[in-house]
Amino acid sequence: MIRYLYATELANHPVLADSMFRDRAAQFHDRMGWDVTVDENGHERDQYDVLNPLYVIWEQPDGTHGGSMRFLPTTGRTMVNEHFLNLTDGVRIESPLIWECTRFCLAPDASPRVSAALMLAGGEILRGFYLDHFVGVFDARMIRVYKMLGGSPDILGMSGDGPDAIGVGLWEFTGSAHAKLMRRAGITAEQSEAWFHAAFREPGGTTLKAA
Repeated sequence: MIRYLYATELANHPVLADSMFRDRAAQFHDRMGWDVTVDENGHERDQYDVLNPLYVIWEQPDGTHGGSMRFLPTTGRTMVNEHFLNLTDGVRIESPLIWECTRFCLAPDASPRVSAALMLAGGEILRGFYLDHFVGVFDARMIRVYKMLGGSPDILGMSGDGPDAIGVGLWEFTGSAHAKLMRRAGITAEQSEAWFHAAFREPGGTTLKAA
């Protein structure tokens, strides 16, 4: 299932949080060789994890992490504006209608449907928070994956050559993209909406839960 959790809520889900940060270390540090920090607990964390981001997490039946993404409003501090302005010709991406998505991570044993489920959850955030786009940094190897899932970005800029090239892109989700993601994830629209509403709406109410 999909869980939507702010950083302040992770303590209520210790197994899920522990396995997420361990899987991030395994993916970004061990497999991809990124220059990231891994702490004494085997967790990969950075300065943006302390800003109370919203995590979208696929929870496995045993309560562990299957895949995740991290979101922050671009009206505050973001990775793209603080580290990747060279990819946007110095133009800052700042709008209440755009959030940044980072740390797209999959557990080593994640099924193919998890990527689609996470992107489907991203669509729920766009609709539920009345956003227009996500912005994110990606490497060229992910372009094929995004295209397969039906969620290709509008590329704002790229640097480098080949599979290790780095880009910044904007994502939006059309109705056709949602339909494709639901098929790949094996999730109905009703189930996807129910997970979102369970996280952000008071019982019987309609007010989104603030960060």
